[in-house]
Formats: sequence, C-alpha cells, structure tokens
Amino acid sequence: MAGTTMMTTKMMSSAPGMTPGQSVTSQPPQPSTSLPLRTIPGSYGWPLLGPISDRLDYFWFQGPEKFFKNRIEKHQSTVFRTNVPPSFPFFRVNPNVIAVLDCKSFAHMFDMDIVEKKNILVGDFMPSVKFTGNIRVCAYLDTAEPQHAQVKNFTMDILKRGSKVWVSEFLSSLDTMCYNLETTIKEKGSASFLLPMQKFLFEFLCKAFVGADPSTTPEIAKSGHFMIDRWLALQLLPTVHVGVLQPLEEIFLHSFSYPFFLVGGGYKKLQNFILEQGKEVVERGQKEYGLSQEETVHNLLFTLGFNAFGGFSLFLPGVINRVVSDETGLQEKLVKEVREKGSQGLSFDSVKEMELVQSVVYETLRLDPPVPIQYARARRDFQLSSHDSVFDVKKGELLCGFQQLVMKDPKVFDEPDTFKPDRFVGEGKKLLNYLYWSNGPQSGSPSESNKQCAGKDHVTLSAALFLAYLFSRYDSISGDSSSFKALVKAT
Repeated sequence: MAGTTMMTTKMMSSAPGMTPGQSVTSQPPQPSTSLPLRTIPGSYGWPLLGPISDRLDYFWFQGPEKFFKNRIEKHQSTVFRTNVPPSFPFFRVNPNVIAVLDCKSFAHMFDMDIVEKKNILVGDFMPSVKFTGNIRVCAYLDTAEPQHAQVKNFTMDILKRGSKVWVSEFLSSLDTMCYNLETTIKEKGSASFLLPMQKFLFEFLCKAFVGADPSTTPEIAKSGHFMIDRWLALQLLPTVHVGVLQPLEEIFLHSFSYPFFLVGGGYKKLQNFILEQGKEVVERGQKEYGLSQEETVHNLLFTLGFNAFGGFSLFLPGVINRVVSDETGLQEKLVKEVREKGSQGLSFDSVKEMELVQSVVYETLRLDPPVPIQYARARRDFQLSSHDSVFDVKKGELLCGFQQLVMKDPKVFDEPDTFKPDRFVGEGKKLLNYLYWSNGPQSGSPSESNKQCAGKDHVTLSAALFLAYLFSRYDSISGDSSSFKALVKAT
C-alpha cells in the first residue's frame, strides 16, 4: 500500500492471485505517428513566485484535485507543466513537474527503460535518511542500483514465506478486533474502528511479515501502532493536504521539514523489537541476500510501517466507506457471494472465486488509491504520448501523476466518477490493465527490474479477505469511513 516493490517472475508463480508461470506486464504505449507533436503547455512561472502561487492553490485555495482539474481545462491537455509542493522557503527542492493525468501518458512512468525512481518517492522532496537509520531503503533506490535487487528479492522472499501464516494471523487478529467493536457498540451505540483497525494491522503484520509477536513486548503491543503513525506523519506532513484551519496549515505543516529526533525514541524501540523478536528474518537478510544488519532492519521497518501498515490504514477504511454508503443493495449481494463461495472457509483461494468482492476492492483502489501521487524522472530524452498528442520530454525532467484523476480517465472508464461495484466483473477484468495503484498496472508482475509494489497481490487479496470476513460474520453493516453504528450478526 502506500508502496515499494518486489518479485522475480519465478517467485510470482507462487504469489497469491497468480497462476504458476503467469507473468503479465503492461508496456507503456508507443507514440503514435498519427498524433500531432505538441509543445508541453503550461509554465513554472517566475522563480519563487510561481511555486508559491501553485503551492497556495494546491493546499489552500483549490485543493489537490481541483488544482489539477483547473489546469487540464486551462491548457486543454492532460499533460502540462506546473509546480507541486513542497516549495520555497525552507525546502531545497525543485517543484517543477510535468503532470501526466490520463491513463496513456501515466503509463510511461512505469517503463524503467525511460524513467528512473532514485530518491523520488514523493517527488523531488526526500525526508531525511535519519528516519530510516541513515539507510536509503528500497523505496528510494532505482532499479539500476545493485542494492535494489538485493533488497527487493529479500522482501519478496519474506512475503512468500509469510504467506504460510498470513491468512490465519489476519483472521485471528480481525476476529479480536470485531469482538471488541461489538462490545463497544453495545455499550455506547457506536464504535470508531480507526485505532482498533491499526492495532489489528500492526499485530498481524508483525507476525506474518517479520515473525515477531508484539505481545512479547508490552510497550510495543500497546503503543507500536502509535509510534509508526507519528513516524509516518513527520515524514509526509510537508506534502499532504490536511484540511486544518488556514493559514495555520501553511505556516506550521508545509513550510519546513520536521526533525527526526521528535520520533527517534519510538523508532529506536521498534528497531530493537525487530532485532530481538525477528532474529530469523534479520539473519536471513544477512546470510542469504548479503545485506548488513542495519540494511535488513531498516528496510523491514519501512516496508512494514510505511508500505503495509500505512497503506492498509488508508485503504481499508475506504473500502468500508464505499460499502456502507452504497444504496443499491450491494451488501445483500456481498453476503450472498461470500456465503456461497466461502462456505468451506475463508482463504486466498476462496476469495479468488468471489468476483464481486474483488471488484469492490479494485473499484475502491481506482477511486481512493492509498498513494494519491506517483513520480518518475526521465532517464533519457523520449517522446510521451497522451490520447491526442505527443510531447518531447527531456532527460532529468520530473513526471507527476495524480492518480485520482488518472483513474477517472473517461476514454478508459465508463462513468468514471461513479462507484460501480461490479466494474471489474467478467469482461470488466480487462480494465485491470489500466488500474494503476501500485506503481504499475494491476495486471502487471512485480520484479526486481521494476518498482511495482512487491505486495500488490497480498494487498488486494487481503482487502478481499477483510470484506469477505465482515459479510460472513454480519448480515449488514452501517456506519461511515471511521466508525460503525450497527453490526448485525449473521443469523
């Protein structure tokens, strides 16, 4: 989620969601000779003033989605030049980007022959490496760097081994969470699930991914998820739209980077927890993949905390919100499918048979991607094509794709602004070639040679398992994206 990368073709044959030997890739479209060559519209404005003006529009006057929509209309193009935060005064970053906001142009960002991903997880801005133990973790490595293959193959191996207990730990932790929520609803009439969900996710991910049980360390069991929340927040605050009272947000959240020492104590405790309780996994990174102890631990923590925990924490509430806000009878259809296809128990294999459940997951990823913006830097000069034009891109220029608009491309998706639960059922599965949420298409295969999320299939199948569990346990659910008001037990 929120995602890094991983997986060789050989290992993909045993990954959830793929059949043996399957390797599906989606190559960026080649520029069409029938399309006109066009100069990229837009500009960066005057030095300092242009970036500040765009920053205020992005965070304050318009918000991210309207910011990009307005510029599409102004330039009559889904490809244009603009600035994205962070910017002046206290950041040493270049905010100049080429926005690519349709499926065809966006796809170029995943062709590693023409783009690179070195240190650009969040554009030209990179949090201090102190947040990751003075290690450039896999998310900041380009595929051309030898270390990338080492770390990614290690992470893929951890996921493969963790698959043996992934489902059982997931369901066990989820069962505890739901029992506690039911108790709270009886006592108070409603129950917020955000923090209970984070606690469930942290416990399950530690066990399945690292082989470390938080219950062995009381402080980690109680506060580990809070430690990760604070660690994540301080890295990302300069780049995200929070929605607090302006101009306070601009002054205190978007004007400077926060120092690591504010979360250093908690991060050190998490590091020690991994070292002590995940010894087997740490040793495997050293012995089998040639990583140092520090590289192993900090990459594990980043994948666990930033990619998996952070991504799921954003994505699963979105799934719930889409289901509980639906007024077309979706819940009844989910109950029927889950109890028919999952009658012998829930597993990755059983949820693969639940087309509607999976389609709901994919449609939520389309409209509510856990990572809203992706970036890539031109490795060389090349020509980029949108649906109607071809543009020259120069080596070193930064591409920026705002996924919530890309995934509403009307030339690809019918009724793009509408949540259609069955969009990806049957023939609709062809649209998975255009579902970019994981640094690549859903039909793609993560490998050491690309930057697609290593846990792509684990994410979608775990979300489907989450949804299937809820509707095997409950006949209906009411609430919103942060709380349950009623959980009607299955009769």
